Amino acid sequence: MLSLKRLFPAQRSELIMPPKRKKVAPKKRVVRPLPQNSRWIDSDAYDRRVFGQLLADSPSLRAIEETGATFLPHFDSLLQDIFCVLFKNNIVFNDARDIPPSAQFNRLFLNALRQGELYPILRAMTTLDEAKAGLCTLLLGESLIGLLKAEKLLTRREMLDLWDIEKQQDIFTEKQNEFTESEKLAEEHGAEEIGKLLERAKEKIEGEMDGAEALLRQKAQRLQEELGQKETEVGRRFQAEAIKAAERLEEAAEEAEQWGTSLGSGYRSPPGQKLELGKRLAGNEKLKKLSRMIGRMKFNALALRKKIFERASEEILEVERGDAVHRLLPPELLSLSHPLLRKDFARRFLDQELLQYSLRGVEEKGKGPMVVCLDGSSSMAGDKEIWSKAVTLTLLEIARRQRRLFRSICFSSEDMPLQVLDLNVGRRYESETLKVMDLAEYFPGGGTDFQKPLDAALECLKRSKYKKGDIVFITDGECQVAAEWAENFRKEKERLGFSLYSILIDVGPNSLGTLKEFSDRITTIKQLTGDEVKDIFVKM
Repeated sequence: MLSLKRLFPAQRSELIMPPKRKKVAPKKRVVRPLPQNSRWIDSDAYDRRVFGQLLADSPSLRAIEETGATFLPHFDSLLQDIFCVLFKNNIVFNDARDIPPSAQFNRLFLNALRQGELYPILRAMTTLDEAKAGLCTLLLGESLIGLLKAEKLLTRREMLDLWDIEKQQDIFTEKQNEFTESEKLAEEHGAEEIGKLLERAKEKIEGEMDGAEALLRQKAQRLQEELGQKETEVGRRFQAEAIKAAERLEEAAEEAEQWGTSLGSGYRSPPGQKLELGKRLAGNEKLKKLSRMIGRMKFNALALRKKIFERASEEILEVERGDAVHRLLPPELLSLSHPLLRKDFARRFLDQELLQYSLRGVEEKGKGPMVVCLDGSSSMAGDKEIWSKAVTLTLLEIARRQRRLFRSICFSSEDMPLQVLDLNVGRRYESETLKVMDLAEYFPGGGTDFQKPLDAALECLKRSKYKKGDIVFITDGECQVAAEWAENFRKEKERLGFSLYSILIDVGPNSLGTLKEFSDRITTIKQLTGDEVKDIFVKM
C-alpha cells in the first residue's frame, strides 16, 4: 500500500489549508438625485426667452408671480407652463419621473385647464400670440390666487403639505450630498485608521438618507392620493374661473387694440407693454370710456387740421419769377386769352419766368414743445375728468405728428404733489404707453391751486429743449392768485416768448377773472364734445 507522502510529495500543510480568497471591494452605491426641473411642459429656448421678456416688461405679471410664490412652491414654473399651454403650437408633457413631488399640483391644474370645453377657444385666441397668451396667463394666475386665498382648490393643510414636501426634498438632497462627500473621503483614507471612522460615519449618513427618502416617498404618495380625490372638484372650480378669464381676455384685447389705435403711438408696442395695457383696461370702465372719447376726438381733430390749410400766416412781400399758378400776377393770367401771348405764357411757364407774388410767413409764438396743465381737483371728477384727459391725449397725438415734446402736469390743491410726466421723450417722439396709462388713471382730488402748476410749467419752458413752447391750462374752477405773482408771470411769459391757452369747462359756477390775468386766449366749454376745442386743435 502506497503512503500519502509517495503519492503527494508536497507538504501536508499545503494540502490542509484552503486557498485565500481575494478581497472584493464593496459595490459603490449609485445615488440618484431628485429632478431639478419643475416644469411639466417641454419648452425650448425661444419659449423661455419670450416668457422672460414678458416678465421683464410687465410689472403686473411679476407681481402675480411673487404673490403666488407665497401660496405654492414652484408657482413661477406653473405660470410658465400655463403660458406654454396657451402659446405653443405643439404641447408635450414631461415624464412624471422627471418632476419633483412638490410640483404634483401643477399637473392637476394644467389638466383642469386643458380638459375644459373653453380650452380650444382660448387656444384659438392665444396660440403664437405673445401678448394675448401673456395676458391670459396673467388673468388665469389672478383667478388661481383668488381660489387659493379662499381655499376653494386646496385647504390650508394641503398647501402646507406641499411646502412640507418641498422641505423634505431639501433635506433628502442635503443627505445625498453628505453621503457622496463621506463616500469620497472614505475611499481616500481607506487604509488608514481614520478611514474606518469615515466608513462608519458614511454608513450612518446612508441610513439617514434612506430614512429621508422613505419619508419623502410616503408624504408624496399620501398627497398624490388626496389630490387625486380632488381632481374633479378642482377641475370644475377652475374651469368656471377660466370662463370669466376668457371673457375678460377678449374684452381686454379689444380695448387694448382700440386704445392703441386711438392713441396712435406710431410704432409697434412690445408684447409686454400690450399685456400691461390689457391688464389695466380689463374691467376699468373709466379707461374704456376715455379710450372711446379719445378715438372720436382724435379723428375729428386730425380731420379738421387736414381740412384747414395748415401753414403760418403769410403776407405779400415782393414780385418774383416762378411757375406757381396760384400766385401769378393778374396781367400774366390775362395773357392766356391772346393766341400769341398764350404761347409765350407756355414758354415762360416751362422756364419758370412768369411774374408771381413772393410771400413771407409771419411766425407765431410757440410751435415748440407743449406743456399741458390738467386740473385734477375733486370738482373735475366724472365726465369732466374724462373729457379733459381726452383733450390732453389728443394734443399728445398732435405733438407726436408735429415732432414736438409733450409734458403733462396734473395738479390739485397746494399741498398735493404734482404729477409731472414727459410722455414722448423717446425716439421719433413716440408716446410712452405706460406713462399715458399713469396719466389716465391718476386723479388726486382735493382743492385747486393755479400758481404751483404754472410755476412748474414756467421752469420747464426755461430749459433749452422746451423753449418756444406752448402752455395749455385746463380747469373748471376758480382760484385767486397773488397780484405780484401774476405780474412776474406775465413778465416771464413775455421774456420767454410763449403763449398760454386756457380751457375753462363752464358747466357750473365759475369766473374768467383769474384766468384773464395770465392767459393769451380763453376757450369756454359749454358742452363736453370735441367741437368745443377745435380752435385749440388747429392753433397748436
